[in-house]
Amino acid sequence: MTMSSIHVLYVSSFRLCFPNSSPIEASKLSPQFKPLNATSFRGSKHLLFKLPRERTRTRATLDDVERDQLSSTPHLVEDEKEIEESVKVLKNAAKTRKVSAEEVLSALSVIEKAKVDPSGFFETLGGRESPGRTWMLIFTAKKQLKGGGYFPLTAVQRFDAAAKRIENGVYLGPIGQLTFEGRLSWKKRILAFIFENIRIKVGPLKPLQISLGKKEDKEPDTKDPFFIWFYVDEEIAVARGRSGGTAFWCRCHRVNN
Repeated sequence: MTMSSIHVLYVSSFRLCFPNSSPIEASKLSPQFKPLNATSFRGSKHLLFKLPRERTRTRATLDDVERDQLSSTPHLVEDEKEIEESVKVLKNAAKTRKVSAEEVLSALSVIEKAKVDPSGFFETLGGRESPGRTWMLIFTAKKQLKGGGYFPLTAVQRFDAAAKRIENGVYLGPIGQLTFEGRLSWKKRILAFIFENIRIKVGPLKPLQISLGKKEDKEPDTKDPFFIWFYVDEEIAVARGRSGGTAFWCRCHRVNN
C-alpha cells in the first residue's frame, strides 16, 4: 500500500472545517479534503505530531522559554494585511495541499514574527466544553523554517481546554490507529503536556491500552514537551515545538462511518 493510499484511508474518518467555503471551492478540492459547513464545527478524535526533542534547561520557567523562543523572531510585522494574506495562504494549503512549500514557509515566517495577542488562543484551540476540539496536522517545518513539507500521514490532535487533557493520534483507516492521551497545562501562549497512556488498535480487534506510569500530581512544564502558539483561529493554528520546528494544523471534524 502506498503512502498516499494510507493517507486517504485515514482522512476518510475526518473532514476539515472551513465554514466559508463555497460549493465551487469544494468541487476543486482533492477527495481527502472536504470542507464542512458552519454547523459542523464539533470534533472528537485525535493525535499530536511530536516534534524532535532537544535538551532544555532543567529549571527553565515558562516565562524563560517564551522569551527565548520568541527572541528568534525579533522583527514585528506591522502590516496587518500581510498577516491576513499569510493566513489565507495556510488555509488554502490545508484545503488543497497544492500550495508550494516555499509559500507555506514564507507565510509561517510572517505569522511567527507578528506575535499575535494569545489571550484567546487556548479557548479557541480547546473549546469551552469537553471533549474539546480536534485539529489535523497539515505541514511541518524544520528549525528556523529551513525547509518543510506536508505531513504524509493522518495525524490529529484533540485539545480539551475545560478538562486540561490532550490526545494525539495517527489514524490508518481500517488498518488501525495509535493514540497517546494525557494532561496539559497552559500559560500565556505555551501549552506543555505529559502523556499518561498509549492506546493501540489493529484492525477490528479491541484496542490495547498501556499506562506510561506518569505521576498524576505533576503539572506539565518546560521539562516536558510543549508548543508555543503563534496563531489560532477557528480554522487553523500555528505553533513551534520545543526543538524549534514549526507546524500548522487545520480544525477538523470526526466522521462516523
